[in-house]
Amino acid sequence: MNLHKRLLLLALAAPLCLASLAVRADGLSEMATFLREVNSAQATFTQVVTSPLRKGESAARKKTSSGRFEFLRPNRFRFEYTKPFEQSIVADGDMLWLYDVDLNQVTARKQKDVLGSTPAALIAAGTDIKSLAAVFELKSVPATNGVEWVDARPRGSDGQLQNVRIGFRQGRLVALEILDSLGQLSLLTFADWQSNAPLKAESFRFVPPAGVDVIRP
Repeated sequence: MNLHKRLLLLALAAPLCLASLAVRADGLSEMATFLREVNSAQATFTQVVTSPLRKGESAARKKTSSGRFEFLRPNRFRFEYTKPFEQSIVADGDMLWLYDVDLNQVTARKQKDVLGSTPAALIAAGTDIKSLAAVFELKSVPATNGVEWVDARPRGSDGQLQNVRIGFRQGRLVALEILDSLGQLSLLTFADWQSNAPLKAESFRFVPPAGVDVIRP
């Protein structure tokens, strides 16, 4: 191939390369797509909680749990933990219910009092980047293993939550990493993701089982 042809091919290829870079998704654009296009979803999840090292410890303590997750915008979601212990966290649009089967206890709180700057607000309550940016400082961070990440830091100063990272791949939520004020790190990974699942508001209704203690702080 002569020099002129090589230069011509390079000249034609350059705009294509620049275009591919321009449309490459980052974390914030993936999040914007997720908020705009995914109104409900179902998935399985695995959660690994890593505690900070204590004096004298050689390895961090880890606890693993798993279950199912689903949400329906606006403001409805459900975490059903099945292993190693049964526990339900349900937001019905008005109340947030926490049911601990082993303790035979339900805690009920108004959603508006507890969900504003929580990780759940980022994936189930938020409707667009602008509304979330009023509560969190949001920025894209470098991708890892094909997952685009958003770093979210609460603007409030209640001190319970340090930082959240949300991972997306091709419009799907794949990971949620939560660092609390005590240095405890919780990583949830999602699988079997089904976007825009046919869910109804009624399926998020929670009725405390008979005989359980109901606490309303």
